[in-house]
Amino acid sequence: MLKNKRNLLMILLSSLIMASPACAAVDTGDTAWLMTSTMLVLMMIPGLAFFYAGLVARKNVVSTLYQNIIPLGVVGVLWVLVGFSLAFSGGNAFIGDLNLMMFSGVTGEPDGTATIPYILFAMFQMMFAIITPALMSGAVAGRIKFSAWILIVALWSLSVYVPVAHWVWGSTGWLFNMGALDFAGGYVVHITAGFSALVLAALIGHGENFGKAHKPYNIGMVLLGTGLLFCGWFGFNAGSALTSSGLASVALANTFIAAVVTMLVWTYIDAVTDGKPTLVGACVGIVAGLVVITPAAGYVTAGSAVLFGISSAIICNLTARFVKNKLKIDDTLDVFACHGISGVVGSVLTGVFATNSVNPAVTNNGLLMGGGTDLFFTNITATVSVALYAAIATFIIFKIVNAICPVRVSAEDEKKGLDISQHNEEIS
Repeated sequence: MLKNKRNLLMILLSSLIMASPACAAVDTGDTAWLMTSTMLVLMMIPGLAFFYAGLVARKNVVSTLYQNIIPLGVVGVLWVLVGFSLAFSGGNAFIGDLNLMMFSGVTGEPDGTATIPYILFAMFQMMFAIITPALMSGAVAGRIKFSAWILIVALWSLSVYVPVAHWVWGSTGWLFNMGALDFAGGYVVHITAGFSALVLAALIGHGENFGKAHKPYNIGMVLLGTGLLFCGWFGFNAGSALTSSGLASVALANTFIAAVVTMLVWTYIDAVTDGKPTLVGACVGIVAGLVVITPAAGYVTAGSAVLFGISSAIICNLTARFVKNKLKIDDTLDVFACHGISGVVGSVLTGVFATNSVNPAVTNNGLLMGGGTDLFFTNITATVSVALYAAIATFIIFKIVNAICPVRVSAEDEKKGLDISQHNEEIS
């Protein structure tokens, strides 16, 4: 009798444990997909390096490659130490706490109702944190001191990326609880990097050849980098579903559609405006299209993705020309237009086209999807808040770093090229 009661008690306890959300089982399919997505996003980092390095002058190729790779170490270490904890632990509406410092409690078991190992989620998010400051390097290519760049990357990661990630994706973040939607990084990655890049470019000043015709070092490298970014972006966007599911498939399809539509429209605009289309322009168009769909990839239909692509091509192409020709800001590789403005366009349009027919997590449909104005104005609030915060914080970071060591290289070193002056290496 006692044995039967003990067996019954064990069955009941087992049932309770299995039913507990805190002990959800690892799903091998979801885990395999997120592992793949993590590696795809990691591949984007050398992809970005090739993309940027192919566009600069030969004397700055090595330095550009290095500026994009160094965040792997700087941000990767900071993410393990405190970054992940400050972004994704409880804390308050503006910043997390240090309960997950050094990945404490971040194990191979799921967190809450998730079906993936918590440490895999942390590593996936690490790749986003690493590539985001690297995006800014294109705005100051050829004229920033390497030591200053390392300081900027470290300070920016902790004071801009981490807080905004908490606002938007943290369970206690103020934008998260306001209902702002960002599927894979429109605010967190692209608006922060794009607006910060504009500030850095304005503060560091014109390059020696600003306003003159520029010949990219290697268009083949640009195409290679674009291809790596394109493939990696499937992990970036579809991986953000965190499951191997229909939602991930929708995000993947929307990513492709927006990118190729933007490329075609960008090509047409260049042909009409400049007389001839260029491969470089097509590659830039692809990147702008990948950016614009990022905040909406898992929230909108394929038809809406087409409109995202058209909008990005028109607005971002015109912005790139405006920044250089009218504002006279030397954003060398058009980071503000392709990431900042395309991120804004995508985030605002998410408030127009998001629908719970694609993703049940959309509690308020977009403006043109029968949901009224709530989501639209919430996303505009988030867009303005993140853009302003990133710009102001970057201004302060620049001033702090410049007081420690000059951010800009000397005129002599700039003329010599950063490859030799900063690293004593040069491309063969």
